[in-house]
Amino acid sequence: NINSMVSEASAPAAYYVEGDSTAQNITMKSGKTILAWIDYDSAKKQINVSLSLSSKKPDRRILSYDVDLSPCLDEFMYVGFSASTGLLASSHYIMGWSFKVNGQATPLDLSSLPTLPKPKKTNFALILGSSLASVFAFFIALGLAGYIVWWYKNRDVIESWELDVGPHRFPYKELKQATRGFKDKQLLGFGGFGRVYRGTLPNSDTQIAVKRISHESRQGLQEFVAEIASIGRLRHRNLVQLLGWCRRRGDLILVYDYMPNGSLDKYLFDDPPLILSWNQRFKIIKGVASGLLYLHEGWEQTVIHRDIKAGNVLLDADLNGRLGDFGLAKLYEHGTNPSTTRVVGTLGYLAPELTRTGKPTASSDVFAFGALLLEVACGRRPIEPKALPEELILIDWVWDRWKEGAILDVMDPKLRGEYDEMEAVVVLKLGLLCSAESPDARPTMREVVRYLEGEVPLPDVVAMPGGYSGKKSVDSSQRNGTGEFEDFLHSYPAASYMDIEADSGSLISLSSTNEGRYF
Repeated sequence: NINSMVSEASAPAAYYVEGDSTAQNITMKSGKTILAWIDYDSAKKQINVSLSLSSKKPDRRILSYDVDLSPCLDEFMYVGFSASTGLLASSHYIMGWSFKVNGQATPLDLSSLPTLPKPKKTNFALILGSSLASVFAFFIALGLAGYIVWWYKNRDVIESWELDVGPHRFPYKELKQATRGFKDKQLLGFGGFGRVYRGTLPNSDTQIAVKRISHESRQGLQEFVAEIASIGRLRHRNLVQLLGWCRRRGDLILVYDYMPNGSLDKYLFDDPPLILSWNQRFKIIKGVASGLLYLHEGWEQTVIHRDIKAGNVLLDADLNGRLGDFGLAKLYEHGTNPSTTRVVGTLGYLAPELTRTGKPTASSDVFAFGALLLEVACGRRPIEPKALPEELILIDWVWDRWKEGAILDVMDPKLRGEYDEMEAVVVLKLGLLCSAESPDARPTMREVVRYLEGEVPLPDVVAMPGGYSGKKSVDSSQRNGTGEFEDFLHSYPAASYMDIEADSGSLISLSSTNEGRYF
C-alpha cells in the first residue's frame, strides 16, 4: 500500500527453498517465527518482498513491484508498522527488526530474540458463566418490562368522579381471590345487569355477595355509578348493605352483604324449598315497607327504587326482608320534579302512568309495593299465564273477590288456612289501595307503614285498581281467554322485563329473563 489503503500489489504468504521452485505456503496463525525482508532499489525503482522461516534470505522473492517512491519520501521520516487482517481478528508480535538506508540491513540473530509469549488459557467456565449471566439478565429485563406493561394495562384506574363515591373501593385482586376467580361454582344467580357470586374475603370469615355487571349491559357504567351513589350512603336494617365496589377495565363490580337465604320469590312460587308461615311473611312485608319508607323520606334525597318485586327482596339468616338491587335507583332532590327518563321495570309492577309520562315517582314505587303485597299473600305472581282466564291478572282477581266479599279466597293455599285473618285482610286491602289507577289515590309509604303497624285503620272505600295498560280494569266476566291482551301476556314469562320509551308511551322491547336470581 503506497499512501493509500488500496493495495498496489499483493501475494499469498509463502517462501522458496533453495533449489526448489515451488512456493511453500505459510500459515500466519501457525505460531512460528516468520522473517520478512523488504528492499527498495532506487536505481531500478523496484520494491521486493521475501519471506522465510529461517534467518537465511531466500534467493527468490514472493513479490516485486516497480514503483518510484521518491515522491513519497521526505528527508526526515518515521519508520513503523501497520497491518490489516480483513474481517477476522488476530494478534501478531514484532520480535525484532533491523533498518538501513543506503545499504543492507544487519541480519537478525534469532537466538537473541525473545521467545514468543505462550497463549493464554481460555477460562471456559468463566466465559460460559458470563454468557449465561448476560442471557439471564436480558430475560429478567424483558420480564420486568412485560410486567410493567401488564400492570399499566390492568391497574385500577381512578377517575375524578370516583373520588366523590362514598363506599370502600376493593382491590380487584382481593375480590377475584374471594370468589375463586369468579368461578361458576360460586355463582348465586343473576341480578339486574349482571351475575352475582358468593365470596369470602381473604384473611377473614366475612361472606359477601359480589355483583359483576355484565359487559352486555346497555347502560353499564351509568347504572354502576347510580347504584354506588344511591345505596352506598344508605344505612337501614331492611336494605341490603353495599360494602364497597371495584372497577377494573371493563369490569364493574359491587360488593354486598351476603344474604344466605336468597331472594323471596323462590319461597313463594313454583316449588319452594321452605313454606313461609304467615308470621314470617307479615314480618317480611313490614320490613320491606320500612326500608322503602326510608328510601322515600328517611334520607337526604328521595330515592326511587323503580323495580320493587319479590325477586329483589333478599332474606337474611333470620328471614328478615331486605330490599336490594338499586341498579335502577333514581335520585332527585326533595320537592323537585323527577326528570323524564326511559321507563324500566318488570311487567306487572309498572304503574299505569309510567307508560304515559315516563316519570318515576314515590307513588309508582307504592304501586309496585302493592303488587308485592298481593304476591306475598297469594303466593303467585302479578301476572300468571298458566292461571285460569279470570285469575290471569292478580289485581283484578283480588278485586273481584273483594267485591264478592270473599277476599280470603285468594290467600296462598300453601298456608293451609294458618294465618291471621285480620292481618291478611289488611295486607290484601292495602295491596288494592296501593294499586289505584290514580297516583293521588295511593297512600304514601308512611301511611302504608302505619296501616301495617295497626296505628290507623284502613279506609272503608277501596277504589278500582288501575290496569297495566293505563286503562281501567276490564271486568273478569268479559274475559274469555281469547283477547289480544291475554294473548300478549301468555306469550311471555311472568318475570318479563319492560323497557318503554318515555315520550312516546309505546312498548319498545320486552325481553324474557329466567330468574334464578339472587338480587
